[in-house]
Amino acid sequence: MAKLKNIIKQLSEKDFKAIYDSLIESNAEKSAYLLKALRERSLSDTKIMTELEVNANAYYTLRSRLNLKIEEYLMQQLESPRTDVLRKVANINEIVFTKKRTIAIATLKKLEKELIDYDLANELTIIYKSLKKLQVNSPDYFQYSQLYNRHVAYMLALDKAEELLADYFKKYGSYLLTGDDVEKLGLSLLIKEMSNVANLYESHRLYVYRSAMHVFHRLFVEPDENLQQDTESIEDTFEKVQKIFDSYSLDSIYYHLNLVFEFLKLEYYNHYKVYRQAEKYFEEVNDAAGNLLTNYATYTFPAQFLISKLERHLRLGTEAELYGENDSLFIDYEVDLLDIPRHVIYVTYKALSAYYVGKYDEASKLINNLLNEVSLKKYPITQLEIKSLLALQYVLLHDYELFNQLANSIQRQIRLIGKDACENIQLFIKILKIAVSEAKKEKAKKINAVIPKLSVVKTNYFAPTLLVKLDEKLVVNLTEY
Repeated sequence: MAKLKNIIKQLSEKDFKAIYDSLIESNAEKSAYLLKALRERSLSDTKIMTELEVNANAYYTLRSRLNLKIEEYLMQQLESPRTDVLRKVANINEIVFTKKRTIAIATLKKLEKELIDYDLANELTIIYKSLKKLQVNSPDYFQYSQLYNRHVAYMLALDKAEELLADYFKKYGSYLLTGDDVEKLGLSLLIKEMSNVANLYESHRLYVYRSAMHVFHRLFVEPDENLQQDTESIEDTFEKVQKIFDSYSLDSIYYHLNLVFEFLKLEYYNHYKVYRQAEKYFEEVNDAAGNLLTNYATYTFPAQFLISKLERHLRLGTEAELYGENDSLFIDYEVDLLDIPRHVIYVTYKALSAYYVGKYDEASKLINNLLNEVSLKKYPITQLEIKSLLALQYVLLHDYELFNQLANSIQRQIRLIGKDACENIQLFIKILKIAVSEAKKEKAKKINAVIPKLSVVKTNYFAPTLLVKLDEKLVVNLTEY
């Protein structure tokens, strides 16, 4: 909320009035009230909720929509000058065929300067191609031929960088669901290829793309501790990227990529357990979670936010709050069954949210639907993780017949994969087996003897079994019958 409040307070009077009036015209009176309250009054969230007569969930949705409305308005302001330049580029042939040569050249050179300011490489190639034609009998022909060739090459480098970025995060999803060393090696090779492309040109855009990949890699694949001393620090990278964003404030791509780097900052402080700093970025990323998950999969791995959010709530002991936020959190989210890693994490997050408020039947339905919707044959360990989470729901629902069938299937697969490859799953199933065993004596004691072993297991793959809170409440729930 602090970020939204700061944005609203920094709006010019003209922008504030325009947004307020548009909300009133569209009958969004509550959003208009919230906008005015955050700008002109120092009220707590609780007080605003009381005056608006809404609950916490509705209030969360309201501020999220207000944030989106402000972003849309600001984007329109950003796009206006860019749109004008692009319209001129679209009319270049009209200039070339209807204006005198000297006027046409002067117009194209003015457009060249504007396009350089916006860093629009594709459009610059059109300008240089036209200038090359107009200067065919001039000594300047060679200069514009060189500029044209250089910008075509630069444009291809940008395309390659974006392709590498998308490929990296697609492969990271596979790595996360397998923990496979070959997949990890593939990620490292993509990092090197991106560095090679970025080093071809002194380009701020290539630096931003490279940074989005490198920071993520250093947080989740190759920890900083393993890097050379002369490697640029992540904080220095953040500072440089922010300066680029500030310098090119009219760039629409940078406007949106700001969310990617807010997410990376959140994960950076989570990684180093500087949770006070992490909280500064959590709310903003959380407000945009649906948009982040839906639209940013080619620039980062947004599903990681859901894992981090689960870990945060477990750390704070507020995991029961997750379920109530889901409707508003995913209001803008578009399900994509073809993106298996993202969908697995999304459904697992919703299932665990339901589990933490005692809705075991809902959790089991979500997991069963997931297993029916997507094939996890390529990801055998993830399949075991998901089935183990389902087995927990069956135990809590006292459906021991289904549990025994599923547990036996899981144990057969563990034997095929190898116990060492999935120690946490083996220990998790052992706890559940103790819970359903006919021997009623000392069940709690036996479970408590296994829990410390499971608590210290570390994995390099997505392990929802490690996102189940191993506390006294779980032990009681498992042994009460």
